[in-house]
Amino acid sequence: MHTRWARRVGWLALAIPALAHAQVDLTTLDRDMAGPRTQVLVLGSVHLSELPKDFDPKSLDPLLDRLAEFKPEIITIEAIGGEQCDLAARHPSMYGQDYCASTDAAKAATGRDVPAAIAEIDKTLADWPAQPTPAQRRHLAALFLAAGERASAYVQWLQLPSAERRAGDGLDDALVTMLRQTAARNNENYQIAARLAARLGLQRVYPVDDHTGDNTRLPDTKAFGQSVQQTWEAGRSEKLDSMEQQEKSLSPARDLLPLYRFLNRPDNLWLRADINAGATMRAASPQHYPQIWVSGWEIRNLRMVANIQQTFRERPGVRVLSIVGVSHKPWFDSWLGQMQGVEIVDVEQVLK
Repeated sequence: MHTRWARRVGWLALAIPALAHAQVDLTTLDRDMAGPRTQVLVLGSVHLSELPKDFDPKSLDPLLDRLAEFKPEIITIEAIGGEQCDLAARHPSMYGQDYCASTDAAKAATGRDVPAAIAEIDKTLADWPAQPTPAQRRHLAALFLAAGERASAYVQWLQLPSAERRAGDGLDDALVTMLRQTAARNNENYQIAARLAARLGLQRVYPVDDHTGDNTRLPDTKAFGQSVQQTWEAGRSEKLDSMEQQEKSLSPARDLLPLYRFLNRPDNLWLRADINAGATMRAASPQHYPQIWVSGWEIRNLRMVANIQQTFRERPGVRVLSIVGVSHKPWFDSWLGQMQGVEIVDVEQVLK
């Protein structure tokens, strides 16, 4: 009995680790799905605010032409939505409000706070006509500003005839000035996403950024930031330096399509992913600061990806364009690609 029991225990010792590491492959569950797959194109973008001061939005026209050929029906952007900004305002000690612009001017003009504006937007779009009047567009733009979604307000503004870009229907002079100033802001949410949405006749863009999971609670946040920064500096390679120099040389061009082709190359995406997570996870720290940062980074990306899925939840088979800072793209492609009924579109093919 003793020998037989020892053999049984030995077999269990070998079997249990194998069972503990067994995983169910979920990626093939949609192999025989009914209906069309949702097409998701992730465009990794430079932050346009970091480009030279003489940046001309017209340099993005060739890029917009390629993206328009994809014919996205939903466009998402790396921005905090009004709902999360409202949450942060109600819980400032937990989330802070560093990423949210004030909606006070729009509230004064419309009489609506963020929740009321969001509710009115949903109601308005549910009954949106095929040919909206300028008054309807001005009203919707005002609601988007009150909801804290300036990029979507700009989508409406761009679709107004020039003579109709004026105050009225909820837009007062202060809000009109805000929208006119938006045209000069070097921000991919306006110069790529909003311009493309207006060109395609879409009514809005969808903010999907999320900072509720990366607001680390540590006793010494300064030391934490310094540790992570030192980790990135120590983890740099000659290839990464060369890549960044090439980006700088492409940035002043009158045509930024080559820059975006370069940004979205798999080898360059890998270099960014490695410095963000690979080198950071390899770094030693008594407080494990680098590993804590990666955890927050991945929580942020997971929640952003979930927010993207929410935009097409009720519209299976739709074409989705997600415009995001290029460092996020590897995570977006990987996790969105694991979702049921989702197919990742090759951005290199689109930008050819």
